Amino acid sequence: MSYSVGEAVNRGDDKQKRPPMVAIVGPTGVGKTSLSLRLAAIVKGEIVSSDSRLFYLGLDIGTDKPSLAERAKIPHHLVDICRPDETVTLGMYQRLAYESIGQVHGSGHIPLLVGGTGQYIWAVIEGWGIPAVAPQPRMREVLEKLGWIELFRWLDYLDPVSANQIDPRNVRRMIRALEVTLVTGRPMSLVRSKNPPHLDIKIIGLTADREYLYRKVDNRIDQMMLMGLLDEVTYLRLAGYSRQLPSMSGLGYRQLYAHLEDEVTLEEAVQRIKFETHRFIRQQNTWFKIDNPAINWFDINSNGWEESALDEIATWLQKRSKSNNKPEQDVI
Repeated sequence: MSYSVGEAVNRGDDKQKRPPMVAIVGPTGVGKTSLSLRLAAIVKGEIVSSDSRLFYLGLDIGTDKPSLAERAKIPHHLVDICRPDETVTLGMYQRLAYESIGQVHGSGHIPLLVGGTGQYIWAVIEGWGIPAVAPQPRMREVLEKLGWIELFRWLDYLDPVSANQIDPRNVRRMIRALEVTLVTGRPMSLVRSKNPPHLDIKIIGLTADREYLYRKVDNRIDQMMLMGLLDEVTYLRLAGYSRQLPSMSGLGYRQLYAHLEDEVTLEEAVQRIKFETHRFIRQQNTWFKIDNPAINWFDINSNGWEESALDEIATWLQKRSKSNNKPEQDVI
Protein backbone atom coordinates (compact mmCIF):
# COMPACT_ATOMS: atom_id res chain seq x y z
CA MET A 1 0.00 0.00 0.00
CA SER A 2 1.36 3.44 -0.89
CA TYR A 3 0.20 7.01 -1.26
CA SER A 4 1.16 9.90 -3.45
CA VAL A 5 0.13 13.48 -4.00
CA GLY A 6 -3.17 13.71 -5.82
CA GLU A 7 -4.10 10.08 -5.31
CA ALA A 8 -7.40 10.71 -3.62
CA VAL A 9 -8.64 14.23 -4.11
CA ASN A 10 -12.25 14.95 -4.99
CA ARG A 11 -13.32 11.35 -5.05
CA GLY A 12 -16.41 12.22 -3.10
CA ASP A 13 -15.80 9.30 -0.78
CA ASP A 14 -16.57 9.14 2.92
CA LYS A 15 -13.53 10.34 4.89
CA GLN A 16 -14.14 7.64 7.47
CA LYS A 17 -13.61 5.00 4.79
CA ARG A 18 -10.09 6.27 4.24
CA PRO A 19 -7.13 4.80 6.17
CA PRO A 20 -6.54 6.71 9.43
CA MET A 21 -3.51 8.70 10.46
CA VAL A 22 -2.83 10.76 13.58
CA ALA A 23 -0.53 13.79 13.40
CA ILE A 24 0.98 15.22 16.59
CA VAL A 25 2.35 18.72 16.12
CA GLY A 26 3.63 21.63 18.18
CA PRO A 27 6.78 23.52 19.11
CA THR A 28 10.06 22.11 20.37
CA GLY A 29 10.01 20.69 23.89
CA VAL A 30 6.23 20.57 24.26
CA GLY A 31 5.98 16.81 24.78
CA LYS A 32 5.18 15.37 21.35
CA THR A 33 7.53 12.40 21.76
CA SER A 34 6.10 11.35 25.13
CA LEU A 35 2.51 11.52 23.89
CA SER A 36 3.32 9.68 20.65
CA LEU A 37 5.02 6.81 22.49
CA ARG A 38 2.05 6.37 24.82
CA LEU A 39 -0.41 6.58 21.95
CA ALA A 40 1.54 4.12 19.79
CA ALA A 41 1.47 1.55 22.59
CA ILE A 42 -2.30 1.94 22.97
CA VAL A 43 -3.43 1.92 19.32
CA LYS A 44 -0.73 -0.30 17.78
CA GLY A 45 0.82 2.70 16.12
CA GLU A 46 4.12 3.32 14.38
CA ILE A 47 5.82 6.70 14.40
CA VAL A 48 6.69 8.48 11.15
CA SER A 49 9.07 11.30 12.04
CA SER A 50 8.64 14.73 10.52
CA ASP A 51 11.62 16.20 12.35
CA SER A 52 14.17 17.18 9.71
CA ARG A 53 17.11 16.72 12.11
CA LEU A 54 16.29 13.14 13.04
CA PHE A 55 17.22 11.99 9.53
CA TYR A 56 20.94 12.18 10.27
CA LEU A 57 23.12 9.44 11.70
CA GLY A 58 25.29 10.63 14.56
CA LEU A 59 23.15 13.62 15.48
CA ASP A 60 21.62 12.12 18.60
CA ILE A 61 21.94 14.27 21.70
CA GLY A 62 21.36 17.64 20.05
CA THR A 63 18.26 16.42 18.24
CA ASP A 64 16.83 14.69 21.33
CA LYS A 65 16.51 11.61 19.15
CA PRO A 66 14.36 8.75 20.53
CA SER A 67 16.58 6.21 22.24
CA LEU A 68 17.38 2.81 20.74
CA ALA A 69 15.25 1.25 23.49
CA GLU A 70 12.28 3.42 22.54
CA ARG A 71 12.75 2.59 18.87
CA ALA A 72 13.00 -1.11 19.68
CA LYS A 73 9.69 -0.93 21.52
CA ILE A 74 7.81 1.27 19.04
CA PRO A 75 8.73 1.20 15.33
CA HIS A 76 10.05 4.55 14.07
CA HIS A 77 10.31 5.56 10.43
CA LEU A 78 12.59 8.19 8.82
CA VAL A 79 15.07 8.26 11.70
CA ASP A 80 18.78 7.70 10.92
CA ILE A 81 18.22 7.41 7.18
CA CYS A 82 21.29 9.30 5.89
CA ARG A 83 24.77 10.53 6.72
CA PRO A 84 25.32 14.14 7.83
CA ASP A 85 26.85 14.99 4.45
CA GLU A 86 23.74 13.86 2.57
CA THR A 87 20.64 15.97 1.99
CA VAL A 88 16.97 15.09 2.27
CA THR A 89 14.96 17.60 0.26
CA LEU A 90 11.34 18.40 1.01
CA GLY A 91 10.25 16.45 -2.06
CA MET A 92 12.31 13.43 -1.01
CA TYR A 93 10.88 13.58 2.49
CA GLN A 94 7.31 13.76 1.23
CA ARG A 95 7.84 10.68 -0.95
CA LEU A 96 9.51 8.74 1.87
CA ALA A 97 6.79 9.75 4.32
CA TYR A 98 4.02 8.50 2.03
CA GLU A 99 5.92 5.25 1.52
CA SER A 100 6.31 4.82 5.28
CA ILE A 101 2.63 5.60 5.92
CA GLY A 102 1.67 2.97 3.37
CA GLN A 103 3.97 0.43 5.00
CA VAL A 104 2.41 1.08 8.39
CA HIS A 105 -1.10 0.60 7.04
CA GLY A 106 0.08 -2.50 5.23
CA SER A 107 1.12 -3.98 8.57
CA GLY A 108 -2.33 -3.29 10.00
CA HIS A 109 -1.09 -0.50 12.27
CA ILE A 110 -1.85 3.21 12.56
CA PRO A 111 0.74 5.76 11.38
CA LEU A 112 1.53 8.61 13.77
CA LEU A 113 3.10 11.58 11.97
CA VAL A 114 5.08 13.34 14.69
CA GLY A 115 7.31 16.41 14.69
CA GLY A 116 7.74 20.14 14.84
CA THR A 117 9.01 20.85 11.32
CA GLY A 118 5.90 22.56 10.00
CA GLN A 119 6.96 22.56 6.36
CA TYR A 120 7.38 18.78 6.40
CA ILE A 121 4.14 18.15 8.32
CA TRP A 122 1.95 20.21 6.01
CA ALA A 123 3.69 18.92 2.86
CA VAL A 124 2.38 15.46 3.83
CA ILE A 125 -1.02 16.39 5.27
CA GLU A 126 -1.94 18.86 2.51
CA GLY A 127 -0.17 17.03 -0.30
CA TRP A 128 1.94 19.91 -1.53
CA GLY A 129 3.06 19.81 -5.11
CA ILE A 130 6.78 20.48 -4.61
CA PRO A 131 8.06 22.90 -7.30
CA ALA A 132 10.11 21.00 -9.88
CA VAL A 133 12.86 23.60 -10.14
CA ALA A 134 16.37 22.20 -10.43
CA PRO A 135 19.14 23.77 -8.32
CA GLN A 136 20.68 26.84 -9.95
CA PRO A 137 24.36 26.80 -8.89
CA ARG A 138 25.29 30.22 -10.27
CA MET A 139 22.19 31.88 -8.83
CA ARG A 140 22.85 30.27 -5.47
CA GLU A 141 26.45 31.47 -5.52
CA VAL A 142 25.27 35.05 -6.01
CA LEU A 143 22.53 34.80 -3.40
CA GLU A 144 24.85 33.27 -0.81
CA LYS A 145 26.98 36.43 -0.92
CA LEU A 146 24.08 38.65 0.12
CA GLY A 147 23.83 37.52 3.75
CA TRP A 148 20.67 36.56 5.59
CA ILE A 149 19.42 40.12 6.22
CA GLU A 150 19.49 41.09 2.55
CA LEU A 151 18.09 37.68 1.53
CA PHE A 152 15.17 38.18 3.89
CA ARG A 153 14.49 41.65 2.49
CA TRP A 154 14.35 40.29 -1.04
CA LEU A 155 12.18 37.34 -0.05
CA ASP A 156 9.82 39.58 1.93
CA TYR A 157 9.45 41.79 -1.16
CA LEU A 158 8.98 38.96 -3.69
CA ASP A 159 7.13 36.38 -1.56
CA PRO A 160 5.95 37.75 1.81
CA VAL A 161 4.05 34.54 2.59
CA SER A 162 7.23 32.44 2.40
CA ALA A 163 9.17 35.13 4.27
CA ASN A 164 6.69 34.87 7.13
CA GLN A 165 7.06 31.10 7.29
CA ILE A 166 10.84 30.69 6.93
CA ASP A 167 13.28 31.30 9.77
CA PRO A 168 15.32 34.31 8.54
CA ARG A 169 18.54 32.65 9.76
CA ASN A 170 17.82 29.60 7.61
CA VAL A 171 19.79 30.85 4.63
CA ARG A 172 19.44 27.59 2.71
CA ARG A 173 15.64 27.70 2.75
CA MET A 174 15.47 31.40 1.89
CA ILE A 175 17.76 30.85 -1.09
CA ARG A 176 15.58 27.95 -2.27
CA ALA A 177 12.44 30.09 -2.00
CA LEU A 178 14.09 32.90 -3.98
CA GLU A 179 15.44 30.38 -6.49
CA VAL A 180 11.98 28.95 -7.20
CA THR A 181 10.43 32.43 -7.32
CA LEU A 182 13.02 33.84 -9.72
CA VAL A 183 13.02 30.80 -12.04
CA THR A 184 9.23 30.45 -12.27
CA GLY A 185 8.40 34.13 -12.11
CA ARG A 186 5.85 33.42 -9.37
CA PRO A 187 6.18 33.40 -5.57
CA MET A 188 7.04 29.92 -4.32
CA SER A 189 4.04 30.09 -1.98
CA LEU A 190 1.78 30.33 -5.07
CA VAL A 191 3.65 27.77 -7.17
CA ARG A 192 2.81 25.02 -4.69
CA SER A 193 -0.41 23.20 -5.40
CA LYS A 194 -2.21 21.20 -2.72
CA ASN A 195 -3.56 17.73 -3.39
CA PRO A 196 -4.17 15.85 -0.12
CA PRO A 197 -3.55 12.08 0.08
CA HIS A 198 -6.33 9.54 0.56
CA LEU A 199 -6.18 9.58 4.36
CA ASP A 200 -8.48 10.42 7.25
CA ILE A 201 -6.24 12.56 9.44
CA LYS A 202 -6.68 13.58 13.06
CA ILE A 203 -4.34 16.44 14.03
CA ILE A 204 -3.42 16.88 17.68
CA GLY A 205 -1.59 20.07 18.61
CA LEU A 206 0.30 20.62 21.86
CA THR A 207 0.82 24.11 23.22
CA ALA A 208 2.09 25.76 26.39
CA ASP A 209 2.66 29.11 28.02
CA ARG A 210 5.65 30.53 26.17
CA GLU A 211 7.72 31.46 29.21
CA TYR A 212 7.11 28.00 30.69
CA LEU A 213 8.24 26.41 27.44
CA TYR A 214 11.35 28.59 27.32
CA ARG A 215 12.35 27.43 30.80
CA LYS A 216 11.62 23.81 29.83
CA VAL A 217 13.84 23.89 26.75
CA ASP A 218 16.58 25.78 28.62
CA ASN A 219 16.67 22.96 31.16
CA ARG A 220 16.74 20.43 28.36
CA ILE A 221 19.69 22.18 26.71
CA ASP A 222 21.59 22.15 30.02
CA GLN A 223 20.86 18.43 30.26
CA MET A 224 22.09 17.87 26.70
CA MET A 225 25.37 19.55 27.60
CA LEU A 226 25.73 17.26 30.60
CA MET A 227 24.99 14.26 28.37
CA GLY A 228 27.90 15.14 26.08
CA LEU A 229 26.56 17.38 23.30
CA LEU A 230 29.91 19.13 22.98
CA ASP A 231 31.65 15.77 22.56
CA GLU A 232 29.11 14.80 19.91
CA VAL A 233 29.77 17.97 17.90
CA THR A 234 33.52 17.59 18.37
CA TYR A 235 33.35 14.06 16.95
CA LEU A 236 31.31 15.20 13.93
CA ARG A 237 33.80 17.98 13.25
CA LEU A 238 36.78 15.64 13.52
CA ALA A 239 34.99 13.20 11.21
CA GLY A 240 35.16 15.88 8.53
CA TYR A 241 31.59 17.13 8.50
CA SER A 242 31.71 20.80 7.60
CA ARG A 243 29.71 23.40 9.50
CA GLN A 244 28.36 24.53 6.09
CA LEU A 245 26.41 21.28 5.68
CA PRO A 246 22.60 21.57 6.07
CA SER A 247 22.72 18.95 8.83
CA MET A 248 25.06 21.14 10.87
CA SER A 249 22.82 24.18 10.67
CA GLY A 250 20.57 22.71 13.37
CA LEU A 251 20.21 24.20 16.82
CA GLY A 252 23.12 23.27 19.06
CA TYR A 253 25.39 22.18 16.24
CA ARG A 254 26.13 25.48 14.53
CA GLN A 255 26.61 27.28 17.86
CA LEU A 256 29.04 24.66 19.22
CA TYR A 257 30.91 24.59 15.90
CA ALA A 258 31.46 28.32 16.41
CA HIS A 259 32.87 27.61 19.87
CA LEU A 260 35.15 24.84 18.60
CA GLU A 261 36.52 27.27 16.01
CA ASP A 262 37.29 29.82 18.74
CA GLU A 263 34.62 32.31 17.70
CA VAL A 264 32.73 32.29 21.02
CA THR A 265 33.22 30.90 24.51
CA LEU A 266 31.36 27.77 25.56
CA GLU A 267 29.11 29.81 27.83
CA GLU A 268 28.27 32.18 24.96
CA ALA A 269 27.56 29.21 22.67
CA VAL A 270 25.12 27.66 25.15
CA GLN A 271 23.36 30.99 25.60
CA ARG A 272 23.07 31.29 21.83
CA ILE A 273 21.53 27.83 21.64
CA LYS A 274 18.90 28.85 24.18
CA PHE A 275 18.21 32.19 22.49
CA GLU A 276 17.92 30.63 19.03
CA THR A 277 15.69 27.84 20.38
CA HIS A 278 13.33 30.45 21.85
CA ARG A 279 13.20 32.18 18.47
CA PHE A 280 12.64 28.86 16.72
CA ILE A 281 9.66 28.16 18.98
CA ARG A 282 8.15 31.49 17.94
CA GLN A 283 8.78 30.59 14.31
CA GLN A 284 7.07 27.21 14.76
CA ASN A 285 3.96 29.03 15.93
CA THR A 286 3.61 30.52 12.44
CA TRP A 287 3.22 26.98 11.07
CA PHE A 288 0.90 25.68 13.77
CA LYS A 289 -1.56 28.47 14.49
CA ILE A 290 -3.71 28.18 17.58
CA ASP A 291 -6.77 29.31 15.62
CA ASN A 292 -6.40 26.62 12.95
CA PRO A 293 -9.70 24.67 13.12
CA ALA A 294 -8.03 21.56 11.67
CA ILE A 295 -5.89 21.19 14.82
CA ASN A 296 -7.25 19.85 18.13
CA TRP A 297 -5.22 21.78 20.70
CA PHE A 298 -4.19 20.65 24.19
CA ASP A 299 -2.42 22.92 26.68
CA ILE A 300 0.27 20.97 28.51
CA ASN A 301 -0.05 23.38 31.44
CA SER A 302 -3.57 21.99 32.07
CA ASN A 303 -4.12 19.12 34.48
CA GLY A 304 -4.82 15.82 32.75
CA TRP A 305 -4.04 17.13 29.28
CA GLU A 306 -2.32 13.92 28.15
CA GLU A 307 -5.26 11.70 29.14
CA SER A 308 -7.64 14.13 27.45
CA ALA A 309 -5.63 13.98 24.23
CA LEU A 310 -5.54 10.17 24.31
CA ASP A 311 -9.30 10.07 24.97
CA GLU A 312 -9.90 12.43 22.03
CA ILE A 313 -8.02 10.12 19.67
CA ALA A 314 -9.61 6.96 21.08
CA THR A 315 -13.10 8.45 20.63
CA TRP A 316 -12.27 9.39 17.04
CA LEU A 317 -11.05 5.87 16.28
CA GLN A 318 -14.12 4.31 17.89
CA LYS A 319 -16.44 6.48 15.78
CA ARG A 320 -14.57 5.36 12.69
CA SER A 321 -14.91 1.75 13.82
CA LYS A 322 -18.67 2.02 14.25
CA SER A 323 -19.05 3.79 10.92
CA ASN A 324 -17.10 1.07 9.14
CA ASN A 325 -18.88 -1.72 11.08
CA LYS A 326 -15.59 -3.34 11.97
CA PRO A 327 -12.99 -3.07 14.75
CA GLU A 328 -10.49 -0.20 14.29
CA GLN A 329 -7.42 -1.87 15.76
CA ASP A 330 -7.58 -2.34 19.54
CA VAL A 331 -8.08 1.29 20.43
CA ILE A 332 -8.70 0.92 24.18
